[in-house]
Amino acid sequence: MNGALFSQEKWSVEVRPGVNLPTSDFGEANIKTGFGFEAAIGYRFMEHLGAYVGWGYNNFKLEDSGFEFDETGYTFGFQFIHPLGTSEKLSYLLRAGGIYNHIELENSDGDLVDDSGHGFGWEIGAGINYELGSNWHIRPQIGYRALSRDIELGEITSNIDVNYVVFGVGIAKSF
Repeated sequence: MNGALFSQEKWSVEVRPGVNLPTSDFGEANIKTGFGFEAAIGYRFMEHLGAYVGWGYNNFKLEDSGFEFDETGYTFGFQFIHPLGTSEKLSYLLRAGGIYNHIELENSDGDLVDDSGHGFGWEIGAGINYELGSNWHIRPQIGYRALSRDIELGEITSNIDVNYVVFGVGIAKSF
């Protein structure tokens, strides 16, 4: 990547829908495959290294119950994008950062049962960045997220771990 190109395309905006595969249960309940999306803004401060901030929404249903939960909140961290070999269009992408999310547990009527309040977790990811042209990129990625929060059901407080593998395909515009 030449210096002129680097100085011109420091910012990016990305939208990434994804499929979430839980790696832990929600207390005693099994979690079904979830779906969600993330929108993020990135700023590249070195040739291959940048920072990102964003907001995400993920929904999971609990097996054999009328309950579901949403995990929503903020993402932030660093991402490293580097060309594969001599390719000008294909790069690999690595990212690591934090999440500041909360869990909203809802019953079958859609009523809010409990909100865990926001707390910190973490995320890592890897993928491919392919330049489509005109500063548009497609970014298939795999990642892992982990969040631990307390949920209250009546008089009982339970610590819930929401850990999952996420497969997503992002569309990004750099400028």
